[in-house]
Amino acid sequence: MTLMKSLFIALLFYFFCGKIIAQQNLPKPADAYNISWSSFSHDSQESLPIGNGDIGLNVWTESNGDVLFYIGKTDAWSEAVNTQLVKVGKIRLSMINNTFTSATDFTQSLVVSRSEVVIKGGGSTVRVWVDANAPIIKIETQTNVAANWKITLEPWRTEVVNKVSADVVIPQEKSNITWYHRIDNPRLPSHHLTFGATIKGNGFERTDGNSLQSTKAQKQQTVVIYPYTLVAEKAEDWLSGVASLSKKYDGEDWIKAKNAHNKWWDDFWNRSYIHLTGDSVAKKVGEGYQLNRYLTACSGRGNYPMKFNGTIFNMDNPNNTKKEKSGAVVADSMNADIRAWGGQYWFQNTRPLYWPLLAAGDYDMMLPLFKMYQAMLPKNKEQVQEFYHHNGAYFQETAPFWGGISKLTKEEKGSYTKHYYLPILELSSMMLDYYHHTRDENFVQQQLLPVANAGITFYDEHFGRDANGKLLLDSVNAIEMFWKVTNPTPDIAALRWILPQLLALPNHLVAKEDVARWKRLFSELPEIPLGEKKGQKVILPYTGEQTAQARNTENPELYTIHPFRLFGIGKPDLELALATYKARAIKRTKCWHQDPIDEAYLGLTAEAQKDVTANLTNKEPRMKFPAFWEKGHDYAPDADNGGNGQHALQLMLLQAEGKTIRLLPAWPKEWEADFKLHAPMNTSVQGHVKNGKISNLVVTPANRAADVIITE
Repeated sequence: MTLMKSLFIALLFYFFCGKIIAQQNLPKPADAYNISWSSFSHDSQESLPIGNGDIGLNVWTESNGDVLFYIGKTDAWSEAVNTQLVKVGKIRLSMINNTFTSATDFTQSLVVSRSEVVIKGGGSTVRVWVDANAPIIKIETQTNVAANWKITLEPWRTEVVNKVSADVVIPQEKSNITWYHRIDNPRLPSHHLTFGATIKGNGFERTDGNSLQSTKAQKQQTVVIYPYTLVAEKAEDWLSGVASLSKKYDGEDWIKAKNAHNKWWDDFWNRSYIHLTGDSVAKKVGEGYQLNRYLTACSGRGNYPMKFNGTIFNMDNPNNTKKEKSGAVVADSMNADIRAWGGQYWFQNTRPLYWPLLAAGDYDMMLPLFKMYQAMLPKNKEQVQEFYHHNGAYFQETAPFWGGISKLTKEEKGSYTKHYYLPILELSSMMLDYYHHTRDENFVQQQLLPVANAGITFYDEHFGRDANGKLLLDSVNAIEMFWKVTNPTPDIAALRWILPQLLALPNHLVAKEDVARWKRLFSELPEIPLGEKKGQKVILPYTGEQTAQARNTENPELYTIHPFRLFGIGKPDLELALATYKARAIKRTKCWHQDPIDEAYLGLTAEAQKDVTANLTNKEPRMKFPAFWEKGHDYAPDADNGGNGQHALQLMLLQAEGKTIRLLPAWPKEWEADFKLHAPMNTSVQGHVKNGKISNLVVTPANRAADVIITE
């Protein structure tokens, strides 16, 4: 090979390698939402969130330079009051002769594009991340001069309190720290559930108590933590399992793992987005949308669904107060294991987290919800047979993750969550939308139909018929608002919405006897209750005289708009729906209130803009991260608030049903955005909107472009 040819090949190699490196270092759109603080944090309320969908960390740096984090996990259930989702543990990372405290360039930052917290100052860097593809927390340190580090477990469940057992820390390990919490209560379905973790570090040994310290000062050091949950007959089974887990990943190629981690996050951010620009308010709304979707990615791929009251990012609240019966306000400090509204799942509060996942294309994050409720079916079916001697099942509005129902009679006193059967129907509707988007026929047969048929069978067999042969829903709650009324609108709307979709499923997916049942029941459904308010025809919350006492702050009649989309833009009787909306008794937004969603579906642009802004800028005052939402009726960070805000913004931009894709149905002309959202039939829609006009529109697959309607 000639010298000139060798030089040419070398230059060519240098050019392409340099181009690849430059491309890797290019800023990513998600980096526009990075968070960086130049001050230390007082406590966990000023923490930054990272996670891999199952394991989540609240990371913060205290004024002494120590880096701390809580470990949350979607299946870290304790035995507290039936069930409570708690922290796995609290970790402290300390640098001997800490340089952060004296640094003038100190920062603690969240890199959103790859879910990583980076702490820098005085020539030292700490990186903390949770592997997107493995159950591993990774800590990397780098210093200009060789340094020693110490990592410490700080347990607080050290004794039995209110029948909650203490954590067990294994004392004899020399190079690891292993701890676990174990439920030992045969009366609980969570009996023997065990969770905990192991901490390991190359060149680290155990020193005082629950600490590992590096044996040699070095410029680069790594520590790994392996959180692990198992229903274990014996504690030794859990210990064996966590040891196998750590052995599996010991010595892994960190560069390869980090590249795969970064690729997962790149794919996530490229899957869907709304980059909103315009005035300062629009930018804050856009930030709220993107950061809420980020939090979902950090907590939405675990063994159990996301919790509305804090997800896995709840934290200490030392200044919490409560009001006594006397009216006195007293201190009621809450640690990171405690959350208002407990550890049970409230379907009404869980659903806002999941509806926006459809347009975002985050279908994988919906599966834990479907999986949990489907797993409840066998027990709930047995109890329906035992209590009522017929088939079918329903889900209680409030239930632990293992399900179960209570025996109800028409004679007993009403309550917020008794005589409330609707969740199984709304879940069926969400599952139908999942199918419409993904066209996953295995999902239809294995998950959708078992749930939907159980719910429809319950309604069919549990309730009688009126004199005209129509289904008579007697003594049923209209959600939590009106107790034990007749023919509540949400339930009728749900059946009228679901049954035609089931009947439209491909013949090879459904049984003939199911089709016959669905057709018969649909023919027996009562009409949506109608009436008048101030001389205007409107939809009513239930049938008959409207004398039931209002118990909550909800509008059951508007369930005909969302989640059961009988009315809306491009559908019959839009004026009826608009009149009903304007006559609603409860006018509120934020938290779980669905006003912004209804407004988007009805094309009320100015109202939707105002209310979605309220949701997506509604930071909890005592917390520092901008998408830790204010508690509202729930507990901070309130996932309902972010879920409803995310859903409403999507609907302002895109509404899709059947083959129709409707763009800009409630979009304010002063908001500019780049967007990519998803629609039924495995369709994605991306483009740019400015001054109410769409440009750069790309619909995939291309033949779906003919189904797009742009609202002028």
